[in-house]
Amino acid sequence: MLTIREVAQRLGMCRAAVYRLCDRGTLPHIRISNSIRVQEEALEHFLREHTEQAP
Repeated sequence: MLTIREVAQRLGMCRAAVYRLCDRGTLPHIRISNSIRVQEEALEHFLREHTEQAP
Protein backbone atom coordinates (compact mmCIF):
# COMPACT_ATOMS: atom_id res chain seq x y z
CA MET A 1 0.00 0.00 0.00
CA LEU A 2 1.32 3.39 -1.01
CA THR A 3 0.78 6.72 0.69
CA ILE A 4 -0.43 9.77 -1.22
CA ARG A 5 3.10 11.19 -0.99
CA GLU A 6 4.58 8.04 -2.55
CA VAL A 7 2.01 8.05 -5.36
CA ALA A 8 2.68 11.73 -6.04
CA GLN A 9 6.42 11.06 -6.27
CA ARG A 10 5.92 8.15 -8.68
CA LEU A 11 3.58 10.18 -10.87
CA GLY A 12 5.67 13.34 -10.68
CA MET A 13 2.81 15.51 -9.44
CA CYS A 14 1.81 17.26 -6.25
CA ARG A 15 -0.14 15.55 -3.48
CA ALA A 16 -3.18 17.78 -4.10
CA ALA A 17 -3.45 16.42 -7.65
CA VAL A 18 -3.38 12.84 -6.34
CA TYR A 19 -6.11 13.70 -3.81
CA ARG A 20 -8.20 15.08 -6.69
CA LEU A 21 -7.72 11.85 -8.67
CA CYS A 22 -8.93 9.90 -5.64
CA ASP A 23 -11.89 12.25 -5.03
CA ARG A 24 -13.02 11.90 -8.66
CA GLY A 25 -12.73 8.12 -8.48
CA THR A 26 -10.10 8.10 -11.22
CA LEU A 27 -7.52 6.50 -8.96
CA PRO A 28 -8.88 3.64 -6.83
CA HIS A 29 -7.91 3.97 -3.19
CA ILE A 30 -8.65 2.68 0.28
CA ARG A 31 -9.37 4.89 3.26
CA ILE A 32 -7.88 3.57 6.47
CA SER A 33 -9.07 5.62 9.41
CA ASN A 34 -7.99 9.14 8.49
CA SER A 35 -5.52 8.27 5.73
CA ILE A 36 -5.71 7.21 2.10
CA ARG A 37 -3.70 4.34 0.65
CA VAL A 38 -3.35 3.20 -2.95
CA GLN A 39 -2.53 -0.37 -3.83
CA GLU A 40 0.46 -0.79 -6.13
CA GLU A 41 -1.68 -2.80 -8.55
CA ALA A 42 -4.22 0.04 -8.73
CA LEU A 43 -1.46 2.54 -9.51
CA GLU A 44 -0.02 0.26 -12.21
CA HIS A 45 -3.48 -0.12 -13.76
CA PHE A 46 -4.00 3.66 -13.65
CA LEU A 47 -0.69 4.19 -15.41
CA ARG A 48 -1.54 1.64 -18.13
CA GLU A 49 -4.93 3.24 -18.71
CA HIS A 50 -3.65 6.83 -18.77
CA THR A 51 -0.41 6.44 -20.70
CA GLU A 52 -0.51 6.96 -24.43
CA GLN A 53 0.54 3.95 -26.40
CA ALA A 54 3.03 4.52 -29.18
CA PRO A 55 1.71 3.46 -32.62
